Amino acid sequence: MNHGTPLAAAVAVCGTMTIGAALAEDLTIGMITTLSGPGASLGVDIRDGFQLGIEHLDGKLGPFDAKVVEADDQQKPDVAVQLTERMLSREGADIITGTVWSNLALAMLPAVARADKIYLSPNAGPSQLAGEQCNRHFFNVAFQNDGTHEAVGKHVADAGIRKVWLMAPNYPAGQDALRGFRRYYDQGGGEVVDEVYTQLGQLDYSAEIANIQAAKPDAVYFFYPGGMGIAFMKQWAQAGAGKEVKLFGSGFSLSQDILPAVGDAALGLENAANWSPDVDNEVNARFVETFREKYGRTPSLYAAQGYDAALFVDAAAKAAGSKDTTMLIDALAKAKVDGTRGPLELNRNHFVIQDYYLREVVKDDEGKLTNKIKGVIFEDHGDAYIEQCAM
Repeated sequence: MNHGTPLAAAVAVCGTMTIGAALAEDLTIGMITTLSGPGASLGVDIRDGFQLGIEHLDGKLGPFDAKVVEADDQQKPDVAVQLTERMLSREGADIITGTVWSNLALAMLPAVARADKIYLSPNAGPSQLAGEQCNRHFFNVAFQNDGTHEAVGKHVADAGIRKVWLMAPNYPAGQDALRGFRRYYDQGGGEVVDEVYTQLGQLDYSAEIANIQAAKPDAVYFFYPGGMGIAFMKQWAQAGAGKEVKLFGSGFSLSQDILPAVGDAALGLENAANWSPDVDNEVNARFVETFREKYGRTPSLYAAQGYDAALFVDAAAKAAGSKDTTMLIDALAKAKVDGTRGPLELNRNHFVIQDYYLREVVKDDEGKLTNKIKGVIFEDHGDAYIEQCAM
């Protein structure tokens, strides 16, 4: 009996070590995002939010150790595609995430689908992938591009504003933005004075602002994320255009990542978004507090979406208990997450269903610019393209 005890103990230890080794297997995340140039603040916030999510999950995604390999797409589709192929072939990525820009997402997805892996977007949500080109490998846990703009369009129409000038960069998300605004604004009987698409990455808007001042609309709605938004709002303020024309922005154009650079030119501007620092739930309160402690700044909606993306991967990995793509896809499609935005789940086309808030740029108790919720525009809002998706 005494001789058998050590052997029994050894077998138990070996069994534990084998199970532990299986559980310690990596789930590899290819974090391909924009880390340089005028759009870098968006990608940095997505990455930092995702990493904080993993930290709050004790470095795990379900039963697996989280391994994140990051790369800078430089906001270039060809670079993004090359990085995607490298992540899948050399790094063995199980999931690709991080993408800010819709034109990059459209270019990257075919490589992910060919490799039979998963593409989980924490931002880019082009209409094509919500509708006719929906794909079992593609998930968006942030928004469909039109959603935020639909919310502002409804708010502006409800406010009785009759003549609006629209502006956005000329790429898929910009086109979705203005189409989304008009979907709800046009129902209110208002007039779109002009619909202007500018070059993606453009930083000089003096000519466009002069044209607006000459046309004298009642309001302008603009969608310019990152450095484009900083440049536009500063030039708008310098031209004194706001004295005659009311300015409305998307949540992306007035996000926390650019407010410090814009300064008081953003103060008082109304916008819509799927998230705000003051969304009232325990997950968001912890997220905002620890993000500020860790990174020394208030998170943006991009950071919140990155954090929620980590929670979705974790929920799917727990449910699947496997890195098998089919099992992970099925688990992601059914995942329900208590995130920074509250309870979240995905529609049949793998796009998130969520609330949209009306926000206003204000100064907090420390005199720093931030957004404050004024009300809810949409509850449990899905996208307009779901019926075009055959999944």
